[in-house]
Amino acid sequence: MKAVNTPKTLLEVIRVFSDEQVAFEAMRDRRWPDGVSCPLCGCDKVRYMQTQQKNKSGSTTTRRVWNCNGCRKQFTVKTGTIFEDSPIPFSKWLPAMWLIANCKNGISSYEIMRDLGVCQKTAWFMLHRLRLAMQDGSIESLGGHIEIDETYIGGKARNMHKDKKPNQRGMVGKEPVMGFLDRSSGEVRTFHIDEPLDRKFMEGMIRANVAESSFIYSDKHGSYRFLNKWYRHETVDHAVEYVRDTMVHTNGLENYWSLLKRTLRGTYVSVEPFHLFRYLDEQSFRYNERLVKDGDRFNTVASSVVGRRLTYKQLTGKELADGLLN
Repeated sequence: MKAVNTPKTLLEVIRVFSDEQVAFEAMRDRRWPDGVSCPLCGCDKVRYMQTQQKNKSGSTTTRRVWNCNGCRKQFTVKTGTIFEDSPIPFSKWLPAMWLIANCKNGISSYEIMRDLGVCQKTAWFMLHRLRLAMQDGSIESLGGHIEIDETYIGGKARNMHKDKKPNQRGMVGKEPVMGFLDRSSGEVRTFHIDEPLDRKFMEGMIRANVAESSFIYSDKHGSYRFLNKWYRHETVDHAVEYVRDTMVHTNGLENYWSLLKRTLRGTYVSVEPFHLFRYLDEQSFRYNERLVKDGDRFNTVASSVVGRRLTYKQLTGKELADGLLN
């Protein structure tokens, strides 16, 4: 197995990976630690080619490809990853990866634009591709002592223009988010909900994510009333108290909601509901990996880029729109 460069600081990422050849080799060795094989057919009989090309601006770029003897097709280290079809070099991708993985409150596309010398649209696309690599997608049920809670994401009515203010008070115009926190592992799971948080829906969500007979702690939301059928359920009435008998509380999730909302309001400012789940994936990843070192967090993202593809049409919803028109 080949040794993989593991940076410890942002300065080291910039210094080491500013050499595109070193950055390329680092991603190659992460993807194929036991030797390069074709991502299209799995054949390990491949031939490497490196050529120099001139782009429209007159500068020279290096093209690094493999020819597969099995399927007779060419591929690169970016094929079948979040980087596919991206002209951005790894010397810019890897610092962006470090920043989004390790900045506690996230990093905006405008900061990436200024730091890496790309346009804002490109930076925005890069960050969303990296968020896809941070997506967990675990289907294992949580168990033990679980906190469940819900919150609403959206601007405050008093800050809205009068033409956009909702006619009703409360949570109108905000996006519901449901969360689970496993106290033993510290793992959090969050979901953007696009339908009413009624009893039937919330029971289905809870049973899909929490093993039966677990201890569940929640607030007095009416949809939680019948959880005693499957769980040992305790509630806390926030109109009276925030903690009862030491264990009965949802303060862990309340802390997470606070961190999430500071990130959305302070760094990203305006998040479309269509993209909200991507920001939830990003914040959940950093929270769940909070006890590991920055370099290990970076390595986790770098090792999760394969098999995940996000095109600009998918990101902007144009692919879906084109499909409906056709």
